[in-house]
Amino acid sequence: MGQLSYRTAGESHGKALIALVEGLPEGVAVDQGFIDGELRRRQGGYGRGGRQKIETDHAEFLGGVRLGKTIGSPIAIEIVNKDARLDDLAATPALHRPRPGHADLAGSVKWLTTDCRLTLERASARETAARVAAGALSRCFLREFGIEVFGFVRAVGTAEGKFTVTEENWREMLKKRDASELYCPDPSSDEEMRRFINEQKMAKDTAGGIVEAHVFGCPMGLGSCMTWDGRLDGRIAGAVASIQAFKGVEFGLGFEAARRPGSKVHDEIGFDPAKKGTAALGFVRGSNNAGGLEGGMTNGKPVVVRGAMKPISTLGKPLMSVDLNTKQPSEAGWERSDVSAIGAASVIMENVVAFEIARAMLEKFGGDSMREIRGNYENYLGLARGLPLG
Repeated sequence: MGQLSYRTAGESHGKALIALVEGLPEGVAVDQGFIDGELRRRQGGYGRGGRQKIETDHAEFLGGVRLGKTIGSPIAIEIVNKDARLDDLAATPALHRPRPGHADLAGSVKWLTTDCRLTLERASARETAARVAAGALSRCFLREFGIEVFGFVRAVGTAEGKFTVTEENWREMLKKRDASELYCPDPSSDEEMRRFINEQKMAKDTAGGIVEAHVFGCPMGLGSCMTWDGRLDGRIAGAVASIQAFKGVEFGLGFEAARRPGSKVHDEIGFDPAKKGTAALGFVRGSNNAGGLEGGMTNGKPVVVRGAMKPISTLGKPLMSVDLNTKQPSEAGWERSDVSAIGAASVIMENVVAFEIARAMLEKFGGDSMREIRGNYENYLGLARGLPLG
């Protein structure tokens, strides 16, 4: 069995998006409703634009699944674009006024063209629909081991939700998140976040924010401290930073840890024999400042990740740019866009984090079938519990 991986293909206004997932074992039950539900959530959230009224995203499995279960071969997922007009756009004047903050300028120089569309069609966040499909599929695998991922919006601009997520309350928080158009599980923050987005809309501006994901049920020891590229926090950070418009990633306390003394940062360790049967093997902590990761490995506490999304680059009142054909000053080009996509960003991050956790699970407990992997997983936990640890 090879390493779990995925690739995406397709343009924003092409016929379809494709996700090719390789490395999932035979026997994973594919929850079509859950995957399509994640795609619908990615399309939602307060501040989205007209494109989301056109598309109705649905994951069509073209290969790798039989009778609702994976068969161990590569899995091809198609998400059809209803707004498929890539060839028609070729007949319109080329977009040659790059938008500050977007990939337009760097890509045009890279591919030696003044037509920014060559870049923007692939750089577009529309590509993340395929990533969400791949991540949601990986969560079908994680759920076989009781591992769940919970993502939400923590802040929009200057408005921040004041709440704490725990292993005990996250399912209740999930209900509150799903009831919020802003994907924030703190109803008291909704009005302030909505107000901020509305203010940017009136000003023909855009809004960013901070999103957060918690992973519950991870066994201890996923990832590795032996090689730099085996460190799970580095791999998760890379996956999150690769999401369009993301500019920052942190775990647990994150940057706040740099401002505190060590005694106020590190999570003290205890042991509770009554919890020896859990994935944490009985080890307990009074805090989770490390965000569930120490030395590049899961430590038994929930993995906690935050990502910072900058405001969207396409503004209703364009910033100044340069015409690539004439090199003269000009207002930046405009493409149909959102005022804020922070809700969608939380869904995307939730699913790319899940994929990295699934990849680490398969590296440690890998096999060709779910039956084999379950055996490897239970054997590991049995050996760990049998150590003289209390």
